[in-house]
Amino acid sequence: MVFFIGSLQLLPLIPKGLFNNGDTGLSTVFVELPPGSQLQETEETIQETNQLLQANSAVKSVLATAEKVNSATLYINLVPKNERDISQQEFEKQMRQEFKEIPGARISFASGGAGGSRKDLSIVLKSENAQVLTQTAEALEKQMREITGLVEVTSSTSLVKPEIVIEPDPQRAADLGVSVGAIARTASLALIGDNESNLAKFNLADRQIPIRIQLDPESRNDINTLKNLQVPSQNNTLVPISSVANIRLGSGPSEIERFDRTRQVSVEANLQGISLGDAMDKVKALSTLTSLPPDVVEEPAGDAKIMQDIFSRFLGALGLSVLSIYAILVLLYNNFLYPLAILVSLPFSISGTLLALLITQKELGLFALIGIVLLMGLVTKNAIMLVDFALIKLEDGQSQFKAIVEAGVTRLRPIVMTSVSTIVGTLPTALQLGAASETRSPMAISVIGGFTTSTLLTLLVVPVLFAYVDNLHNGLGQLFNRRKKQTQPFEMVEEIDAVDAVIVTGNGKNN
Repeated sequence: MVFFIGSLQLLPLIPKGLFNNGDTGLSTVFVELPPGSQLQETEETIQETNQLLQANSAVKSVLATAEKVNSATLYINLVPKNERDISQQEFEKQMRQEFKEIPGARISFASGGAGGSRKDLSIVLKSENAQVLTQTAEALEKQMREITGLVEVTSSTSLVKPEIVIEPDPQRAADLGVSVGAIARTASLALIGDNESNLAKFNLADRQIPIRIQLDPESRNDINTLKNLQVPSQNNTLVPISSVANIRLGSGPSEIERFDRTRQVSVEANLQGISLGDAMDKVKALSTLTSLPPDVVEEPAGDAKIMQDIFSRFLGALGLSVLSIYAILVLLYNNFLYPLAILVSLPFSISGTLLALLITQKELGLFALIGIVLLMGLVTKNAIMLVDFALIKLEDGQSQFKAIVEAGVTRLRPIVMTSVSTIVGTLPTALQLGAASETRSPMAISVIGGFTTSTLLTLLVVPVLFAYVDNLHNGLGQLFNRRKKQTQPFEMVEEIDAVDAVIVTGNGKNN
């Protein structure tokens, strides 16, 4: 009990996460320029990024694709793992420092998480108050940049695009007979042209080409040209747009995101040298999240949400597995007490798993939890062999002490053989030998640690507990038999004696 309870105290010292993506040899880089950037600027940034990547000896090839005018994605194929001196994580760490030399662009590596986010950690804030939401997200982004281990911290609120703001003056427009609709239509025709349904068409043999008329690109970039646009009035006269509206340069969000119909902002970051669980604990402790405004709500998202769901449902899965094992043992032994001596080996496997994860500093994540549930069925094998052999010897008339000792001596060899074979079989995965073994390594380590401690302690604890359970079983049996004899009527004994005196002959007649 001391060993089991003490091992639970190791939980805060074990890193927690979802799962490790491992060294896949393929990295993805997202390049994003400010909204409003020209395609030529995006191409120049892509070329500069490509040159930095190609200069690294770990890079084999790069494929760049432009998704939008101001964004692109680069797929980096690394040389095989056994031909390079650095891992994929070390390569990404080196390139992050070099990407800082490219000004005016967001360049970040994509995570391989399962949460749907481009980055490892994602915090989503929701509110109907856009101004308060923006201020809260900017404050959170600033504080997250100060946390060691968080890199490439970005917020969707900082993605603003330049725009021309035209604010009609209702009083002057009414005096000159100009409607707001006329102002809007004049600006729309000058900047983007008319609707396609209203455009004239140039007829070809197989199709029609719309003829769109708008201001010259150089004139559209000159705000003075826009101020001199003529707006038709109700008096069939033309009025300069500057006399009925204020025209200025401004900025606005490039896109508005919503979650459950509520406006949201995402603050994301990648992890470098820190686990997801530790990063979430540090982010949750920030003053911005601990004292959120009343109308701002945090929404779990990305890998953090999946990890939260997995850990919250793990105890249910673990309890169901133990209950299933107990139910099967009760049916097999036709007894409710002896399976308890077998189930005592289960806590030792959890203790060994936690100890192994602590020593190797592997994350307690999805695959480690799968290993723990897997152990629930494996470690009972050793205890079943001990208890089953001891029960057989008790039925043969041996004393309890001799039955237990003989069970330990006789079953020691098969127990050690099966345990060693299981441990050796999982060693290659635990040592990260083979393709994608980094991802499954925590599961193998949890199995090795749990099997080792369970095998050693099962040989000591299970026989002792079996002795107590057997004594309890015999005591309860004697107690119930004594009560049964005390409550049995004397007439029943006489009737049984009379029945025993009846003899049936071969012809079926009673004598």
